[in-house]
Amino acid sequence: MSFEFAARLLDRRLDVQFGVPDGETVALLGENGAGKSTVLAIAAGHLVPDTGQVSLDGRVLLRVGGANRVDVPPHDREIALLSQDPLLFPHLSVRDNVAFGPRSRGRSRRTALTEADRWLAEVDAAEFAARKPSALSGGEAQRVAVARAMAADPRLLLLDEPMAAVDVSVAPVLRQALRRVLSGRTAVLVTHDPLDALLLADRVVVLDHGQVVEEGPTREVLARPRSAFAADLAGLNLLSGTWSGAHLRLADGTTVTGLVTGPGPEAGGQAVATFRPGSVAVYRDAPAGSPRNSFTTRITALDPLGDLIRVRSKHLSAHITTQAAADLDLVPGMQVSFSVKATEVSVYRL
Repeated sequence: MSFEFAARLLDRRLDVQFGVPDGETVALLGENGAGKSTVLAIAAGHLVPDTGQVSLDGRVLLRVGGANRVDVPPHDREIALLSQDPLLFPHLSVRDNVAFGPRSRGRSRRTALTEADRWLAEVDAAEFAARKPSALSGGEAQRVAVARAMAADPRLLLLDEPMAAVDVSVAPVLRQALRRVLSGRTAVLVTHDPLDALLLADRVVVLDHGQVVEEGPTREVLARPRSAFAADLAGLNLLSGTWSGAHLRLADGTTVTGLVTGPGPEAGGQAVATFRPGSVAVYRDAPAGSPRNSFTTRITALDPLGDLIRVRSKHLSAHITTQAAADLDLVPGMQVSFSVKATEVSVYRL
């Protein structure tokens, strides 16, 4: 492992352990408050856990909670942290901002500026070299921040939702820049965007209430999620329960029938069922007829979704046409039946 992380922080209920192989990008996913930014702060040296060990390329950067305590200061960890705020030096030009890292490592001004020019070109920001940060848009400033982080030549790059504060129209440009600079580099990326995870990360680690609940190759996790957050990120409904051998039994006794995919769950074992919101039909009363799964639920919200309406309940969502929503006269608080054919449901073991 190039980067190994293990830490416990009791007051934040954090207990996380994962690794990042050399040259790979791992995306940390999870709801707000799951502990993602806390993990980055510990890795960067801005927060000390109660116990844990962090190492990079075999070098121990942090060891607490036992003998031989180690706590390497942030500037000596060879780690760059890129946050939502570019944090550029306002009094320096863009070029000098990017050259700051090489200069801090003792490079000559000429060498540092050459490095700055190379990384500005890499993120398509060479034309901004002479500008001050105040003359940049949010997306332009974030691309410069990426160049500055890379010019510092870090062994590990930490990115805390780098596109959260940029306009949707410029996000693709920044995403492509990140895709180029992250190729072959070791990085940890915090994001809520499934497109970021798919395009930028080799693997994902899903956090829930301070613990790892799911991890694996990005496409595999998003195609067959085993946690509610990953399912929501992938745009899927997810229900978990116990496999009877013929159907999934939920905690409330409801049964779900579907098609078993991959290695089948064992009878009595834990399993999950997933299905697309677009495959869900909404009725005022449970339908009869072809094999269906029906869930009596209460509408919590109705959200516009292009030419569709997203009908939300506490645990499930359905995408139906505006006309269908009008015909059913749906309103929040109404009890309805969500129905999905068994052929639209995928069941797999945990």
